[in-house]
Amino acid sequence: MTAHLSTWVAHYGMAAVFILMTLESACIPIPSEAVVPYAGYLAAEHTLSLPAVILVTTAANVFGGLIAYAVGLYGGRPFILRCGRYVLLRPSHLERAEAWFARYGEITVFVCRLLPALRTFISLPAGMAKMRLWRFILYSALGSLPWNFALAVAGYELGRHWSQVDTYVKPLVYVGAAILAAAVVWFWLGRRERSHPGSSDAEN
Repeated sequence: MTAHLSTWVAHYGMAAVFILMTLESACIPIPSEAVVPYAGYLAAEHTLSLPAVILVTTAANVFGGLIAYAVGLYGGRPFILRCGRYVLLRPSHLERAEAWFARYGEITVFVCRLLPALRTFISLPAGMAKMRLWRFILYSALGSLPWNFALAVAGYELGRHWSQVDTYVKPLVYVGAAILAAAVVWFWLGRRERSHPGSSDAEN
């Protein structure tokens, strides 16, 4: 897949970069780790502009995120029940996601936009939680900018070895998964405690 994505970017330039990164943020499995570093490499070859790559990829992430946000907002529970398994979201997690974003929506979007894998799907529960649109756009942009900056500059600096960026990014996937698991457990334990406020007193 990486070779095909690189060929498309090489042939269609910034338009391909925008389309691919829009699809990535709209929950289509397009790896930004393959697209952005190669665009950075092309900037080093003076085919593209590095600042333009960073800005366009960030704008595309926000735009694609808005598509996923709208799906979550207007599709809501019926969407999850029908199509949730295709985007790694389960119906049993819907209530948990809605409550999570009701309290921690802003920081969740910002942090997850900095993490591989999680960044692709974070817009769906944000929409379902009805997070304020302007805040969603702001935190999506703030989280996407450093991610794209790091990948583009890495591709620019590594030159013809741009494909090695994936080697250094992969460990972050496991970090992101660990953070998500810890967040779910923490939220579940807090909810259980709120559901049984007198249990500890009764035991005493």
